[in-house]
Amino acid sequence: MRRTAAALATVLAAGLVTTAGVHAALAEPAANPCDTPADHQIAEVQGAGDATPLSGQTVRVEGVVTGDFQASDQLKGFFLQDPTPDGDPKTSDGLFVYSTKDVKVGDRVLATGKATEYNGLTELSPVSAADVCGTGKVAPAKLSVPPRKGANLESYEGVLTRFSQKLTATETYNLGRYGEVSLSSKGRLFQPTDDHGSTQAGNDARRLLLDDGSTVQDPKNVPYTSPNVLRIGDTTTNLTGVLSYGFGTYRLEPTQAVHFARTNPPPAHPDNVRGDVKVASFNTLNWFTTLNKRGADSEEEKGRQLAKLVASLKGLNADAFGLMEVENNGDTGALKTLVDKLNEAVGAGTYTYVTNPNPGTDEIHVGIIYKPARLTPVGQPHSSSAQVFERPPLVQAFKRANGGGDTFTMIVNHFKSKGCTGATGPDKDQGDGQSCFNARRVSQAKAIAELAAGEKNPLVLGDLNAYTAEDPIKTLTGSGLVGQTERFVKPAQRYSYVFDGQSGELDHVLAGKALSNKITGATIWHINSDEPTLLDYNTEYNQPQFYKPDQFRSSDHDPVLIGLSLR
Repeated sequence: MRRTAAALATVLAAGLVTTAGVHAALAEPAANPCDTPADHQIAEVQGAGDATPLSGQTVRVEGVVTGDFQASDQLKGFFLQDPTPDGDPKTSDGLFVYSTKDVKVGDRVLATGKATEYNGLTELSPVSAADVCGTGKVAPAKLSVPPRKGANLESYEGVLTRFSQKLTATETYNLGRYGEVSLSSKGRLFQPTDDHGSTQAGNDARRLLLDDGSTVQDPKNVPYTSPNVLRIGDTTTNLTGVLSYGFGTYRLEPTQAVHFARTNPPPAHPDNVRGDVKVASFNTLNWFTTLNKRGADSEEEKGRQLAKLVASLKGLNADAFGLMEVENNGDTGALKTLVDKLNEAVGAGTYTYVTNPNPGTDEIHVGIIYKPARLTPVGQPHSSSAQVFERPPLVQAFKRANGGGDTFTMIVNHFKSKGCTGATGPDKDQGDGQSCFNARRVSQAKAIAELAAGEKNPLVLGDLNAYTAEDPIKTLTGSGLVGQTERFVKPAQRYSYVFDGQSGELDHVLAGKALSNKITGATIWHINSDEPTLLDYNTEYNQPQFYKPDQFRSSDHDPVLIGLSLR
């Protein structure tokens, strides 16, 4: 060491090198981070269970980037997958790395970070190193829903996958809010209690959530809306992406462009139901003229809602409508406002309304509007005296305005909802799929059956908040009333509402046996339940470019239309 120092001093004295050069000569060569190997396989970090067995430990793993979602409006990280898996079918070979270190798909990366769980997703966070050390390739795993027998989606968490099967959009509720679409195999999902032969377990196994690789709420560029807005019933195939997890469900973050076939185009007109009189049932989704209650929050929203409702009623062109969820604010309130605006569109005096003698005390009530040039009321409007209704039914008989033909009696209903607030005793959820207040709805159905038995040619219609195979509907059909959509509408089209990605029929039209023989057709006009909420009248959350003053997403329920031959 002394000789080395002396030699250096001689060299410096001779002016052969600079002091900076000496420091460079003495410094250790820079370490290559790629020389620091992984100390765990990704499969070891994932483990064979739902959560990592190495939680809180700092690990270094190696893999190939299969999904890059690092942008500020994305997931702020990337997915890494081991190209040489451990061969254990219980462990995943993919992992999310919460890091914005610049990487791209195909990079071979050595990442160092703390193993943790975030909303059920195993990931590395925080990350101290993400070193690009070459390139590699990973082929997508072939997966399906339901998974093949013995397969577990947890063992594919973080893995690049491909679903070659046809998948159907079965829920678009969060499309505009979070860029999410629920998909299902073998067509749309139906409510298990709607007489389509489905089960909840079977539905759950057929479901897959398609995400947009982003955590942004209310994105300005909503996916799957160009050139046409995605509808429930549209389909896609060869879906490729990384299987992730969050907010209680597995979700696919696409790594290739997703293309939907528009297999369920929006219907411009309802199907022809024939007959000489047409009657419709329509839930207006809280049509209120009073702001900041259940409906619009501003004059702008109220005008937008009214325009859509008028377009829907005009398109149905029924001679009489049974309406639900109209604000209960008197004869000069919401119902009259709706009729006045409708008449502006179709001609002065075309429609008028029936005065409801017993609107109840709820904020909403049912109503009837009709064409006086086509129908004449027979007798006085009345209701049921049974004390089981929050929103009492409205009963009105009609005959054709020319005086010929039979009389029929509309009984318009809005049964108790399935929400559980305030449910006690037998009204609590009994675990049979019919949700809360089923006992109350059965009592209401019994009261309506008794009421209908005393009316001439009863036509029971409305939002009954019960699916076709549930007890309230069985009570009505058991009394002799005949469901009309079951007669005329194909099973695949027999739905009027979508909840939690499952379609079902809450809106019904049932007729007495004699009147049933005079019904010429029935249809459900799918203008609402298949549409995403981003088309509705609300200005909160929805991007302005999607609003149109048309019939689509005027409500969350589809209207039901029937034809009668009364001659």
